[in-house]
Parts: sequence; C-alpha cells; structure tokens
Amino acid sequence: MKLWSKEEREDNRKRRNFSLRISVFFFVVFVVFSALIIRTASLQFIEAPALQEEAKERATQDLPMKPVRGTIFSADGAKLAYSEPTQSLYITFQQDFTKGKGKENRPKLDAALKEVLAVFKEKGSPQIPNPTFEQLIDKELLDLKNQFSFGYSARLAKVGLSDPEVAYFKENKNKYADLMTFDVVEETLRRYDPDTVAVQTIGYVKKFDSVIGKSGGIKKYKDIAAGLKTQTDEGKMYSRTENVGYFGLEQQYQDVLRGKNGYRKIGVNARNTAEGVEEIVPPVKGYDIKSTINKSVQMKTEEAMRKQLARLPKAISASAVAMEIDTGNVVAMANMPDFDPNVYRTGSISTSDYENIEYSYLNGAIRSKPTNDTGKKAESVVYLGSTIKPLSVLIGLEEGLITPGTRYRDTGIAEYGKGDDKIRNAGSHAYGVLSPGEAILHSSNTFMVKMIGEPFFLRNGAESLNIWDKHMREFGLGVKTGVDLPGEWEGAADYLKTDEGSGSALSRMVFASFGQKGKYTTMQLAQYTAMLANRGKRMEPHLVSAILDSEGNVVKPIQPKVLDQVSFPDRYWDIVQGGMRTDVKAAFEGVKYTYARKTGTSTQGTKPHLFDNGVFIAYAPIENPKLAVAVMVPEGGFGSESAAPIARAIFDAYDDEYGLDGVPKKNQQPDAEAEKAADNN
Repeated sequence: MKLWSKEEREDNRKRRNFSLRISVFFFVVFVVFSALIIRTASLQFIEAPALQEEAKERATQDLPMKPVRGTIFSADGAKLAYSEPTQSLYITFQQDFTKGKGKENRPKLDAALKEVLAVFKEKGSPQIPNPTFEQLIDKELLDLKNQFSFGYSARLAKVGLSDPEVAYFKENKNKYADLMTFDVVEETLRRYDPDTVAVQTIGYVKKFDSVIGKSGGIKKYKDIAAGLKTQTDEGKMYSRTENVGYFGLEQQYQDVLRGKNGYRKIGVNARNTAEGVEEIVPPVKGYDIKSTINKSVQMKTEEAMRKQLARLPKAISASAVAMEIDTGNVVAMANMPDFDPNVYRTGSISTSDYENIEYSYLNGAIRSKPTNDTGKKAESVVYLGSTIKPLSVLIGLEEGLITPGTRYRDTGIAEYGKGDDKIRNAGSHAYGVLSPGEAILHSSNTFMVKMIGEPFFLRNGAESLNIWDKHMREFGLGVKTGVDLPGEWEGAADYLKTDEGSGSALSRMVFASFGQKGKYTTMQLAQYTAMLANRGKRMEPHLVSAILDSEGNVVKPIQPKVLDQVSFPDRYWDIVQGGMRTDVKAAFEGVKYTYARKTGTSTQGTKPHLFDNGVFIAYAPIENPKLAVAVMVPEGGFGSESAAPIARAIFDAYDDEYGLDGVPKKNQQPDAEAEKAADNN
C-alpha cells in the first residue's frame, strides 16, 4: 500500500473541494435557469391576459358621459319635467398649467379663454347665462388647478350652446391646439313646464359638485361621492358637473330618473393628456315617473291662491294640499309665491335669480320656511287654530273627560287655574248650552278649555300633555306623514316646551285644547283631515302613482298603503262629523256636493305684533268621502275668509276632472245646453 505524502494529501483535498464548488455552482445555475424558464412560461401562458389588461388600463381612461334623465308626467299626461337635447362645450387641456412649461404658458391660456368668453357673449343665447372669467377657471368648471380633474379630462365650459356657438367651436376645434382643444357634445338640458306647475313639489336640478359641499350638502349625494372610488359599475359613476335632483320629486326619485351614464374610453399619452377615442358606450335613459299631481287641478289651485293673496292686505304666502281619502294620492300641492324652475335648467343659477326666489323655492307644505328676510312675517307653518277641535272632542270622549251626552253652558269667556287667566271665544260670543258636536260647529274655545283642557290637567297633571301628544301623533300630527318627498318636517309640539316664556303646564294644556300650541304642516293637516273622513285610517300620502319605462309601460305601480289605524266607537265619529256639517256661505255658496269643514284662525306673535293665520280643512262628499283638502294662509285673517275660497276652488276643480261622485263634470253639458240638445233631437 502506497503511503501519501503530506503534500500529496493536501493536493488531493484541494481537488475534491474544487470539484464540490464546481458542482454547487452548476447546480445553482441550473436552479436559476429553471426558475427563469418557469417564470417566463407563467408570464406567457398564465398571467399574460391579466398583464395585457393592466397595460391597457394604464394607457386608457374611462370618461363618464352624462345620463339622460327621465320625464316627470302629471296624472293627466303633461310633461312637468323633461330633458331636451342641447349642445355643450367641453375643453381638454394639452398641458398642465400648474407647473413647468405649462405654468409659463398660463398668460397665453388666459388670453385664449377670454376670447372664448367673448364668443359666448357675441354668439350665445340671451336666455343662457355666461360664466365670468373667474367662474370659468374655477373648480366648478375648468378646474385649472386640477383639484378634481386629471390632465386628460374633458372639462365642461358651457351648457346650452346656440347654433352660431356650435358652428364656431366646431370650425375652430384646434385653434389653440398647443393649449387646448374644443369638443361640442350633445347632452340634455332639464326643462320644466312653463306654466310653473307645483314647482316646489317637482323640484329642480343642480350640479353634483354643488350638493356634496362640506356645509349644507345632501347626505344621499355625499354617500354617492364617498363610494365613487370603489364603484365598479361604469353606469353608476357620477361626474362632478352632472346635474342631479335637488328637492322635490327630482331628488326623491334621483336613482329612478337618472338612468346610467355612458363613457368614452380614451388613450392617455406619457404627458397624461388625451390621445384619441378608443370606445364609446352610450348613456341609458332613466325611467319616467307618473305623478299624482293633476295639472288642471293644480293650476286652478294656484290661481285661487294668487287671487286670495292679492286681496289680503297682510298675507304674502299660502300653501294647500288636496289628498284622495281612499288612495293617498296627492292631486294638488301648491305653494305661493312660486317661481320658474327653468332658471336652474343648466344646473346652476345666477346671483340675481337666487335673490328673486330665495323665499320661494322651499316647499312650505311639508316644512317650516321663512317668508321674508325681515323676520316680521309669519313662517309657512302655523298653529292649527280651531281645525284641531274635532280631534280635541275625540280625545275628550276617548279619555272619558266628556260623553256624548255632555252639555256645557258657553258664556263666551272661561276662567281657568286660579281664575286670573281667561280665554274668550271669537268676539267673546256666548253660544249658550252646547253638546260636544255643537261645540265643534260653533268653534267654542271655552268648551275646549273647561270640558277638555283644564279637566285633563287636573286629572293627570303634566302627564296630560304627553297623553295629548300621543293622540296627536296617532293622527299624523307631530310625525312625518310618509309623503315621498325629501326634507319633510315633523312639526312642533310647543305644548311640550318647558323653557322660560312657555307658560305653565296647565296653560299649555289649555291652549293646546283649542289649537294654539301645536304647529304642523299643511301636508300633516291634509292627512289628519282624511282620517276624520275615513274614521281613523292614516293613509300614506304619495305623489307618484307609477314608474314607467321609455315606452310607457309600468315598471312599478305605487299601491295605496295604510300606515296605521285609530279605533273609536262609531258614535264618537258621528259626533265629530256632525259638528263639521256646516255651511261656509260666502266661499261655498251654490255647490252641488255635500262637504264637511272646519275653519281655524290661529294667533301668533307677541303684543303689539299679534297676527291671525287663516287655516281651513274640509272633505267631500260627506256620504262617501273622496277628497280631503287643507289650506294655510299665514297672516290671512279668519280662515273662512282667507283659506276657504281656495279650498272651494280645489273641490270644484277636482269635481270637474274626476267627479266627487265618480263622474267628471267637465264632460257633462250644462242643464240649459242639455235641454236645448234634447229639443233639437
């Protein structure tokens, strides 16, 4: 056996180590190349489609195209709100004017934009307001600071171009090619019936960006804006210059009327500016809605209100609601003064136009609103006055404070508490011995005080006010009616207030009993009147009877809905309805239908600035109630003189259109003409 020398053993060890390193090296190279081959195959055969789509996405952007808004029809087929084609000017910037070379070119851009404004002024329609230079460059329009817009975005400069404007901007599309390009796009302009029909109820449109502001924004639209970052449905993407419903049915049915926007898929170059159009998906028109508002009834209601306000020395506003008792259909909802909503046709309004309508655009039939800026005129919602007395008697009967056989001697004045406080009838009139029904008929304040208000407090103390409030709410007073409009107010139960100046619990209970401490809307008053007529069913009022597609087919009908029901013995209802069977001779003289009514005159303010508000409720016919009507005229004086004539006009108009007995009178010949026609035959 050969023995290895020390040198040979060392050399052999080095050879083995080298071989091992070589083997490890080739193994690592093999692993790396294998990984590269596997990854390459994965990219080519598995991930390629996704990567291609991502690359495409990075090179393109989707720009929304505004949806076509649906139509709001009246019950008799008139177009109350509709969209008509118009031409809009969009500007796409070719530079970023906030930095670098673009910032240096800003003076050049400003000069070009001033030329654009000069074209607006020279060639535009006088009915379409032009923006100022400051408005044009602000975020509301061109957004030169890129607060809301990307470089490739087409930015709205003007809606409602005239034919000369369209021709100019099409011919000069690339006049300022290094700065911007012009695009004339066909969109729609919102239009409203020129007869200004139920304008506060229909509502109008405003720019999406203007209704999501930090202060005064609408929650619905704020939520939509917050969700846009994660919105995957292109049809539901909102652009900030898009018109959306604001107030009224326009806002309530925004999702129905809007439809879906389309979009343009454009190429975006390395400078983040637009480069051609790759694809266009057109917008989808929204559904139409059929309103329960009858244009003819509404117009006659508004005309009657104008006439009354013209003859009343102090009144400057009025509201009225007419509601079908068995369906809940609101056939008329009117507010005066009104305005022309076409001032909002572009989604914005001039300062002067806003100042003209500042105290007109809110719906005073469903909410409290001021009527002028002096603070001296009554708001739109007032105390109910004597119109509450039918309910006061019902509560008195239900609570056992009075019975159907109760009799009270009315001397025209009533003391309560320690005798230091007195309540009088109108004109301190003494009515003698009164039953509960006769107390309603004669509108006796003293009966309500001595037989209901004061005894209620003496029996239940301050808790009487809470029990009273419970009954009010059962009749829709102090709760929302459920009408399909945004911004409905619940009313104000001033009898529950305990702050300084509100009076003692006894005095609040006493005043509430004859209608001086509950402030509710005309809509609530109409719903309450319908409950008196149908003996306790609280119907949900609604202003839309059906949702329609573009062909007029019913997509969704709106069915009558009973919200709740109050059960009282029939003899209680008989007493109340008997007390409402009185004539209003001046206002209802010569009518051929029966009706039940209650006038009210509420007093508000403080001496020496006290004022009387006219309130009136009625339903007809008595035998088979069809229509309930409520009218409020702040500072109108006695309800029988200020509000009742408006109610008469509503009943007559409804009788003509639908027939209080189910037979429309407009289709019937007058007696004399009918006899003449018979003789000729």
